[in-house]
Amino acid sequence: MNPPDFTLDKIKFSIDKSTFEKAVALYKGGKVTQVREGIRSYSGVILGTKPYRVSVEARNYKYSSCDCYLGENGTLCKHMVALALHVVKNGEPLSAQDSKQITEPACSGILCQPSAEESEVAKRNITMAMRYIKPYHGPSSTWDANQESLEEGCSRLSAVVARLPVHPESTKLLIDLLLRLDKKLQMGGVDDSNGIVGGFIEEVVNVLKEYVWLDPACKGTFVKLAKVGTCFGWEASLVKMIDE
Repeated sequence: MNPPDFTLDKIKFSIDKSTFEKAVALYKGGKVTQVREGIRSYSGVILGTKPYRVSVEARNYKYSSCDCYLGENGTLCKHMVALALHVVKNGEPLSAQDSKQITEPACSGILCQPSAEESEVAKRNITMAMRYIKPYHGPSSTWDANQESLEEGCSRLSAVVARLPVHPESTKLLIDLLLRLDKKLQMGGVDDSNGIVGGFIEEVVNVLKEYVWLDPACKGTFVKLAKVGTCFGWEASLVKMIDE
């Protein structure tokens, strides 16, 4: 079977947690059957409360169809995602890492200095994720797609944050990330009226506070924020910790 244009990461970072988990359960439970490859597309039968006929386009797993209630009403359903998982894995089992979806930033709780390789991987992944934090200048018909892009970008960044060990070097990386996001909000044309990026920033601020609790040396990096004016003052609580 020829591989699709989308990847497992694309699925994991661009879908809600509930649908992903239900799709994983279907795939692991052997409910994805009769998979066939068409012309830049795939089809299959997903065994649920009844057999559902599903198709997925190779260019984008969201360009799908399913004869379940949700699918017939134009909503991406667990059956579509389960078929997409089968396609990207070519029927092979999902590992524990494959099945784990990170949608919010969290503190790893691991105290150590990141290796040079870990730092480089984190920086590359940040650069890739930032491409999804796009400005919005289009017609109202494209606004939803723009907001989905912001959500995917923040999900990808959340995975980076969750993998970082607690250390001043990681703290600096996250501070630089927050300042880049803040610049996009202030001058980059990003429409964050849904609070997607702002919410992510606040969650990372809370992660940084956990860093300081685990390793007080991390707060030395906050000095960089002392004379910075951000779009909604997220830096204030971190600056306050410098002399505490």
